[in-house]
Amino acid sequence: MLSRTAENLFWMARYLERAETMARLIEVGARMHLMPDTASGYRSEWESILHASGTYEGFERKYGEMVERNIVSYLFFDRENPSSVASCLSTARENARIVRTALTLPVWDALNSAFQQFKQIQRTPRSDLEIGELTEWTIKQTALVQGTMASTLLRNDGYDFINLGQYLERADNTARLMDVKYYVLLPDAGYVGSGLDNYQWMALLRAMQMHRSFHHAYGGEVTPRKIIDLLILNPQCPRSLMSSIQGATDHLDRLARSYGTATAAQTQVRSLLGELAETQVSDIFEEGLHEFLERFVGDVAEVGSRVSRAYLGGLAA
Repeated sequence: MLSRTAENLFWMARYLERAETMARLIEVGARMHLMPDTASGYRSEWESILHASGTYEGFERKYGEMVERNIVSYLFFDRENPSSVASCLSTARENARIVRTALTLPVWDALNSAFQQFKQIQRTPRSDLEIGELTEWTIKQTALVQGTMASTLLRNDGYDFINLGQYLERADNTARLMDVKYYVLLPDAGYVGSGLDNYQWMALLRAMQMHRSFHHAYGGEVTPRKIIDLLILNPQCPRSLMSSIQGATDHLDRLARSYGTATAAQTQVRSLLGELAETQVSDIFEEGLHEFLERFVGDVAEVGSRVSRAYLGGLAA
């Protein structure tokens, strides 16, 4: 496969996954905003969402005023924000359009239909749109596209690049979603175990649609230790860091077999998977959740860079 085709497929999948995550971040912010601020010193819930998504500086330059309407507009509709849902869907569609011959008709139709529907949503008065509806629409559309890819695409190298992009993006995004919780929303360790702490954890689980899975897997009381285990170390959780890195490893292994050579990306992702397999929740607490997640995001970014050097730029690893 030509490196530019692989690159388009890889980034199409990444931007689809990113669009869904931005919608989930908006929902997290909306849920957290419903919690009364009963103590002084809290940062704005919406400010934390902007920091976690890496869009704080861009928002400050354009809007400045930290109000919900501006933030939702910037994260969902604003084309000047390259990480907004609008920008992600548009970029995913453009990448797909360039390589339409590498995709099936159902995949293209699903993605193009989502893009056209989004243009209709943009014409709707903002006062008529609810955050929950925007989030639900985005999740459904991305799931539809991903479902058609899973059910209609050949299991060839193009399929591997699509899934590799999706898994690396999901690993990065799950880490960022978790970082909203402990690094920004609850900066004072004195609130750990409080009603506010538990509410924030449940809001995060619900925004990621993992609350039912949590109760199936663990049952009983909701605790930070259990949630960290679910979202970081549990290979049965489809959004966990472990599950995402395992998926990326599997597809890099398939590419290595297909092309007859291993790469530095394959070596590093295997190392990252091995590290996660040996990690205990107590190790994460000892390092600090934010520090662990920040290091993990950096490791995933390096894997992505090595994938680019190995396959997407036509250069040997």
